[in-house]
Amino acid sequence: MPAGMRVGVLTGGGDCPGLNAVLRAVTRKGISVHQHEILGFRNGWRGPVEGLTTPLTLDKVEEVLNRGGTILGSSRTNPYKVDEGIAKLKATLEANRVDALIAIGGEDTLGVAEQLTHDGVPVVGVPKTIDNDLDATDYTFGFDTAVHIATDAIDRLRTTAESHHRALVVEVMGRHAGWIALHSGLAGGANVILVPEQPFSVEKVCTWVEQRFERQYAPIIVVAEGAVPEGGKELLLTGEKDAFGHVRLGGVGTWLAEEIAARTGKESRAVVLGHVQRGGTPTAYDRVLATRFGLHAIDAITEGDYGKMVALRGTDIVRVPLSDATASLKTVPLERYAEAEVLFG
Repeated sequence: MPAGMRVGVLTGGGDCPGLNAVLRAVTRKGISVHQHEILGFRNGWRGPVEGLTTPLTLDKVEEVLNRGGTILGSSRTNPYKVDEGIAKLKATLEANRVDALIAIGGEDTLGVAEQLTHDGVPVVGVPKTIDNDLDATDYTFGFDTAVHIATDAIDRLRTTAESHHRALVVEVMGRHAGWIALHSGLAGGANVILVPEQPFSVEKVCTWVEQRFERQYAPIIVVAEGAVPEGGKELLLTGEKDAFGHVRLGGVGTWLAEEIAARTGKESRAVVLGHVQRGGTPTAYDRVLATRFGLHAIDAITEGDYGKMVALRGTDIVRVPLSDATASLKTVPLERYAEAEVLFG
């Protein structure tokens, strides 16, 4: 095993709780066990493209375990969409004597990492997304924290809904996968859960709402931002796209609350949790999972096992090809959604 390597690390895409735990684990084991130097690239893939670096030392990661966000910063930069982006990235790695990279991110960040392996850049990936939609790993860190935040919000909103006899629609994140909606909705005892994987009937939702009111309780509806009514389409905040071709979703919660009020005559309100789901202190589970990912990622680098992503399978951390991890999204199976539907109304 080579010692004394210079290892670069970056965090890309949306931030989430647990990123700093990965950086801490990579740095501590990289320096203390493998005698590597760890170089942080700031602001996602923009860092190696523009030469934005900061050394990661033991002192710098001493007190970041419970800190949300990322001390390296992030962005949605796609080096393949930047003029001469890959040439600039390779030049930065050479100028800084970087032997290999650890890329921490979701489908977009790791999609770039997978492409880079074919372009001769040694990369190891670490899965990160609050949506839990990255294939080849059972769970990603950040998801547990997001579900806890959403569940706490549902618990708090239930008391005000009951006080004012209102239907409350809670919009959570989930562009193409409804894992946050499903888990927080089940944990919070929601009366309706709507996910992107299953188009929903507004009429059926209103029936469930009225059934709840007939029992003298206020209904809670949890809807993922990417959920679509039957015969409809996603609601967009803007028509703009980011560097990976994603549009900004949002508004389905407000739209649905207005539909419920119009069709049932019952007062209805919408609450959009938005980026609050990404913020704050990571849960204990996410801290542990992120730490384990970081420890295994720096081992993979040391062993020269590039083009891989560390993943959770059961309770074990394994390595899978980046191509497997980015081949498709992990969505909610319809049978799982059907299990939850028996609790609606």
